Amino acid sequence: MPRKPDKTKPPQHQRWEGKEKPDWLSRALARAGVFPQKEAEDAITAGRVTINGRVAKMALTPVPPGATVRVDGRVVPLSAPATRVLAFHKPAGVLSSTVSQHRTGTVFEILLRQLPPELAGYTWHAVGRLDVDSTGLLLFTNDDKLVAHATSPDTHLPKRYVATVFSTADDERVEPLRKGMVLDDGPARPATVRVRDEKTVEVTLTEGRHHQVKRMLGVVGLPVRALHREAVGGIELDIPEGTFRLLTDDEVREGLRYTGRTESPE
Repeated sequence: MPRKPDKTKPPQHQRWEGKEKPDWLSRALARAGVFPQKEAEDAITAGRVTINGRVAKMALTPVPPGATVRVDGRVVPLSAPATRVLAFHKPAGVLSSTVSQHRTGTVFEILLRQLPPELAGYTWHAVGRLDVDSTGLLLFTNDDKLVAHATSPDTHLPKRYVATVFSTADDERVEPLRKGMVLDDGPARPATVRVRDEKTVEVTLTEGRHHQVKRMLGVVGLPVRALHREAVGGIELDIPEGTFRLLTDDEVREGLRYTGRTESPE
């Protein structure tokens, strides 16, 4: 006996190929800055969110283009917000985790509690990482495309570090870093290196591999005692430890070479 067609599934011609694909509800709310992703999922599960007048109970519910979405009865716009970037001065002893990981003992635990209401609704992504014992400039953004841009070695965005070393540094000793060297995971690009004094070496990279500065200095007999990041692109660290500031649109565009959604929302 032939099987009856499953009427619960859309027919073939109703698939999204060639059309604007709908976003998932939880992700749409997070991207619009209504809630961070986890809070968006909790609000949906609690029945607080409707799409075109119908309660949505699943975080992965698609939101068709032009749909009216309400949270607690209030219409919320789901248009993509302007790119926002935070500069944060990371202290030693905290992890640079992703937002989906545990927040205890992480940079998120310190950063999120400081954010004002107009910034607290976004899902923030760390732009790269710093080792748990390293300090300095760590960027966060609500725009995942900026993360890919800033961390890609193809962008050649410079990152400037200052290393305090155990042995005695001089120009002859650090010359292999300037010429390019081979690490255990392949060749490293030539770095810009300046010896500030016999215990302090400034290293600027245009790529960011795991423990790269520490490994490069270790190869030439300069084990690192402390590592501090002073700048990413044209963004200089200029705030006290443990604090943050919001970058301007010009800083995002010129300092990070990123031309994303930098217009200020109305």
